[in-house]
Amino acid sequence: MEYKEEDFLPVILGGDITAYSLARTFHEEYGIKSLVVSQVSSHMCADSTILDNVIVEGMENLDVFLPALARIAEEHPGKKLILMACGDWYVRLIVENRAELEKHYILPYIQEDLLNRLVLKDSFYAICDEVGVPYPRTAYYHVDQEPADLELPFNFPVVAKPASSAAYHYAQFPGKKKVFFLKTREELEEVLSNLRTSNYQDAFLIQEFIPGDDTAMRILTTYSDRTGKVRLASFGQTLLEDKRPMAVGNPVAIVNRVDEQIVAEAVKLLESVGYTGFANFDIKTDPRDGSHRFFEINTRLGRSNFYVTSSGFNTVRWIVDDLVRHKEFDGEMVIADNTDSLYTVVPESVILDYVTDPQLRAEVKRLFAEGKAHDPLDYDAEKKFLRRIYPRIFARKQRKAFTEAFANNQAAESLQ
Repeated sequence: MEYKEEDFLPVILGGDITAYSLARTFHEEYGIKSLVVSQVSSHMCADSTILDNVIVEGMENLDVFLPALARIAEEHPGKKLILMACGDWYVRLIVENRAELEKHYILPYIQEDLLNRLVLKDSFYAICDEVGVPYPRTAYYHVDQEPADLELPFNFPVVAKPASSAAYHYAQFPGKKKVFFLKTREELEEVLSNLRTSNYQDAFLIQEFIPGDDTAMRILTTYSDRTGKVRLASFGQTLLEDKRPMAVGNPVAIVNRVDEQIVAEAVKLLESVGYTGFANFDIKTDPRDGSHRFFEINTRLGRSNFYVTSSGFNTVRWIVDDLVRHKEFDGEMVIADNTDSLYTVVPESVILDYVTDPQLRAEVKRLFAEGKAHDPLDYDAEKKFLRRIYPRIFARKQRKAFTEAFANNQAAESLQ
């Protein structure tokens, strides 16, 4: 396979499907190989012909992080290096060390003061209040409190999650999950008591539970140029979310949609704070009245970012045009309006096992039948045998993981 030479090189920090999706997106648009830096070897980025995978143990630690990136810069003189993060902790490391990294890298991320305002969900909700963006009713718990002293202005069930995903990444405690769905006060106090044994020091959020299954979730991805103007918006409806404890909430199947009201609210928020780069919003609609709530903002491309590219709107082109080519944008914001596209990292049968709405089921079947279902791992440009069969291997693993997670959830519910 022949690869094009460009004056820039993507350096992607991660080793999961996010990293591979970004490498594929760069390859689709520019025909180039990305450099993916992972902490451990993984099948997700192994045996690939579209990326070079470098293993650096302990990359999430600052004393490893900076020397490793300095070394990579030395090995690629004359290249404009675009540093891309596949985790909130990597975004935090990049932003906090901007002065050092900007000597060698293009950093498509916001400044530290704005990062602190947005990624801490309690301060993010304060901004939502200021600009009129709806969000769930929320109580805040701090680890110096006794769990029994926490007062809630709403009833159970509740949702509990960290205010800082980056800080939570390093926390270790019994029963840790990405998000907790709790039916009783006793369950909540047990989680908070366990949390207090960890090194997590930021707020923990307890929110009112909004009913609705995975299909009530929405996702919005935006790109704001270096002047703070939103240039791209891509909206979607989640069909299915991951069920594993540390992956709960990650969409594994998305159908592209258009929602002018939600996009307008996100644009108002982003432009009010001078946001730049990619943002990813988690939103849920309430089946009781059709209203919606913004849950959080991720200050990077999300794990399922390929839903944008696979619908015909390549994400990384915006970074290159804006920060490498310094293109002057004109005209209106681009709305990713191809709603005839399905992103999925699970087989059709898995989606149909969990989606019950007849219209959505019919839509899923049609999109698969018409070849409009897109798996980021299934890429024709991959030529190695192991890589060509990997999507089928991964699909079997996903089916097994969903079956086990669903059985565990059912068993837990039967004990309550």
